[in-house]
Amino acid sequence: MTTDLGNVPERGAALLVDKPVGPSSHGLVVRARRSLRVRRIGHTGTLDPFASGLLVLLVGPATRLSEYLSGLPKVYSARALLGISTDTHDARGRVLEAAQTPRLPTLDEIEEELSGFLGRIQQVPPQFSAKKVNGEPMYKKARRGETVELAPVEVEISRIQVTGYNPPEVTFEVACSAGTYIRALARDLGDRLSVGAHLTALRRTSVGHLSVEHAISASELQQGYVPDPEQWIDLTEALDHLQMVRVPEESAERLRHGGSIPLPDMELESGPPIGIMDETGFLGIAEVRDDQLAPRKILMGPPQ
Repeated sequence: MTTDLGNVPERGAALLVDKPVGPSSHGLVVRARRSLRVRRIGHTGTLDPFASGLLVLLVGPATRLSEYLSGLPKVYSARALLGISTDTHDARGRVLEAAQTPRLPTLDEIEEELSGFLGRIQQVPPQFSAKKVNGEPMYKKARRGETVELAPVEVEISRIQVTGYNPPEVTFEVACSAGTYIRALARDLGDRLSVGAHLTALRRTSVGHLSVEHAISASELQQGYVPDPEQWIDLTEALDHLQMVRVPEESAERLRHGGSIPLPDMELESGPPIGIMDETGFLGIAEVRDDQLAPRKILMGPPQ
């Protein structure tokens, strides 16, 4: 079902957008709100203005489901310049050190050092990051010249490989957990190679199973833009990493009113979120609680 606001599905949906270099993620959300004439739009994971690639937008009531997509693993294509380090670890920053005549590493040396990032690693976030310290984003402190000693956090790199080497620039692809800073990988690679490095390009190519190949371009988000029906990503598809349960209408109505229902005749784990479907499609998120299936977030009503 759709509302009178274009063809936005009544319970909301996901829309994949290929963000260009330049605009902020929030700026693209604002553009989408104006174009689709829908107030409730949000994204599931920020991309720096410096970066391009896949931005997953949730439209309408589906904005309530952001937390179930933001933690998905990501894939990035990146390019780093060896021999120069900057305070932001990317091309926007102030040069901290530049080797006059650096001995550039060989491809074999780069690949060997990159392989050391595989698996669960401890990564120190950049000083210029959105990570909050005492309620304030780090980048605001860094702009004032303040330096805070940040504790390393655990991230996971499931794949990292060189895709091109044209000295002094190296391109590589990374599949990683949410919360991984690719700028920090470039910084640490430069340190391991003893030449310094910073990121010069970054592109996100996938979020979970969602790929930028199926995204619309940001230029399509013009005033009055109406996505083709196939451009909407149904919530059951967007959330297919969750276990899904289809319930009859009587049980769906009980969930809508905040009530729990008996567990279906299937094995369900206590703890992980469970996707609920009724006869019309995706209904919301539930969880196993006290041997019942209890509602956590149920979608009702059209976008506003």
